[in-house]
Amino acid sequence: MENPIEVLKTFLSIPLWHSEGVFEIFKKLEPHIYRENPANSLERFLYIEGTGPDKVVLVAHADTFFDQRYGFPQVDHTLDERDGAIYSINEGNIGLGADDRAGCAILWLLRNSGHSLLITDGEEDGCLGSTWLSNHNPDISERINAHQFMIQVDRRNSRDFKCYEVGTPEFREFIQAETGYTEPDRKSRTDIVELCKTVCGVNFSIGYYDEHKETERLVVDEWLHTLNMLTGFLTKELKRFER
Repeated sequence: MENPIEVLKTFLSIPLWHSEGVFEIFKKLEPHIYRENPANSLERFLYIEGTGPDKVVLVAHADTFFDQRYGFPQVDHTLDERDGAIYSINEGNIGLGADDRAGCAILWLLRNSGHSLLITDGEEDGCLGSTWLSNHNPDISERINAHQFMIQVDRRNSRDFKCYEVGTPEFREFIQAETGYTEPDRKSRTDIVELCKTVCGVNFSIGYYDEHKETERLVVDEWLHTLNMLTGFLTKELKRFER
């Protein structure tokens, strides 16, 4: 049985200056659908269809804010653990990349849950991968919108959820009642805003703070809480929530 913390550390240790390391891991899972726009390598995604009933789509993005494509140097980093949190040690004043490598680790640990997995790229540069999927891959867009709803794991803080404009009042009430998480506001955007055309979507906190800064940290117990919450939540009979 996999140790969740060791899986988390594996994903947090992947070089931050490119996304390929994450895609290489998920490409080991078969069958998968991988597509990339030859004109823009940020416009890509990897999709794995779930096998269970009442499926949802689990979403995370492979890129970090500290990617070389966004102007950051190719700097190796090591993990520093103290006071229940994980930080990055490096010579380039870059952060940890828990946004969203910690989310990718959760998807890997939930890969046998029977639910579908979607890894995108270019989220930090305007949700490029998810927008390309929605606008230029209608077969996959239709498939993911045939699910019950979508869950992204790419949110700062502890026990927050955000639906942005892709959640109905009924869906928000359901999420809060089932998870105990609360929605602070509806500002900003992320991949589910582009992906959810006919179904609702929600983004959950995974315990990182100071994202996009060299002081970025991940509180391990908060990350574990969301992993454990989702592990239980995804075993329930989940109905479809349309926008």
